Formats: sequence, C-alpha cells, structure tokens
Amino acid sequence: MDVIADEEPAKGFVLAHHYSGSYPAATVQFGLYDVVDGERRLCGVAVFGVPVSTAVLTKPLPELRPYTESLVCSRFVLLDECPANSESWFLANCLKRLLASGVRGVVSFADPVPRRTAAGVLVMPGHIATIYAATNAVYASRATARTVKLLPDGTVFHDRTAQKIRRQEQGHQYAEAQLIALGAPVPRAGCNPAVWLREALVAVGARNVRHRGAHRYVWRLGRSRREREQIKLGLPARRPYPKQPDPEPIAV
Repeated sequence: MDVIADEEPAKGFVLAHHYSGSYPAATVQFGLYDVVDGERRLCGVAVFGVPVSTAVLTKPLPELRPYTESLVCSRFVLLDECPANSESWFLANCLKRLLASGVRGVVSFADPVPRRTAAGVLVMPGHIATIYAATNAVYASRATARTVKLLPDGTVFHDRTAQKIRRQEQGHQYAEAQLIALGAPVPRAGCNPAVWLREALVAVGARNVRHRGAHRYVWRLGRSRREREQIKLGLPARRPYPKQPDPEPIAV
C-alpha cells in the first residue's frame, strides 16, 4: 500500500467501484496494490478527509482538532478478488500511517439501508461494516435518522448537492449534469436554480425514503492502549456491534 499523491487514479477507482458513485473532499488517499505481470495494479482505495460538517468530527471526538487531528474515512473500497484478510490489513495500515502523520482520531459511517434502482435492481445490500469491528473501532450509535432522496439509479441525492445547485456554488455544474443524464431538462438561461432543481427531481422520478441513520464508528489512535484511552469520546460506546442490515425502506 502507499499514499496516492495524484487524486485522479483514486477518484477513478472509487467512481468505478463504490456504490455512492461520487468522490468526497479528500485530505489523503491510500492505495492497495497487487503486482500483475510485473506491473502494480490498484485494487483498493481508502479516502480520509473533510466531512460535510465539522460536527461529524467534534461530536464524537470533542478534544481533537478537526481536519488535522481528526478525519473522516469517507470511502473504503476493495475489489472483490482481493484475499479475505485484505480489508483488515489495509485499514489497519492506513490507521498506522495516519497516526504517524499526527492524526489521533478517525470517524466513519456504514450505511445499513439497502438500495434499489427504480427498476428494482439491488445496487447496495446495506452495510454494517464488520471490518470496522474487526479493527477495534468504537461503535458510537447511529447518526440522525432522516428522509433521503433516491435517484432512479439507486444513488442518494444529498442535501449538500442540492444546496450547491440552489446557491450555484462550486460543483453545481457536475450536480446538474448528474440529473440531466437521468432525464432532467437542461436549465434555461436566467431560470431560478431552486425552481429548476425541484422540477428536475420530479422529471427524473426521484423518490423519498426513510433512513434510520448510518452506523457511526470511531477509532482512537495511539501507540499504546493508554494513549488511545486518553482520547475523550463525546458519544457513549455501544454494544453489541450491529449484526445485520436494515430492512428495505418504504417510499414516503
């Protein structure tokens, strides 16, 4: 494994193999490689970086400086052909590298809600992140329950993405193109972005589904158990770890 200095290979891998179909704001990305015919081939990517809100880090890790001493693990994906122990080995070594660079805490989430396309094809079975439990993460309960908007291809259209369109912030062109590719009309010159977004979501057949909240996991990093336990948790540790995904959601 190694740090991926150029974001493009990591981004391309995640877009091709992660169910989200998106790439987050990254501080550092690690790659897992195998060697085929004498050439290194990327077979796994872990992305650590900036969450949508500072509270994602400060709520579970209140005494660590967000973005420097604490990061979010926003993508972790390996090819299915990797050996069975690859995930735990890769994740453990990513955490070691982060500790060496001054990171003391990592937060990650597992989405337990299955998702299907509008045609009924299962694109994500729901995850409970067994690998996080295997690497001694603290289970810190669920994130806030909410209603999410599901696009016909089974991906979630996030509130932050909608905000980019409404406010015409950086990245709004990419978000608009995502909806246009699904059948939304091209925005007319001078149209109200919020009105266009509302009409575009209706045009593509976006569905509202109830989400009980993603499972939250926290790693406290240190060279010894004592160092790890000295890092204060802002949320109570829960037991047992989740055992199975949620039932399939019902549209609301």
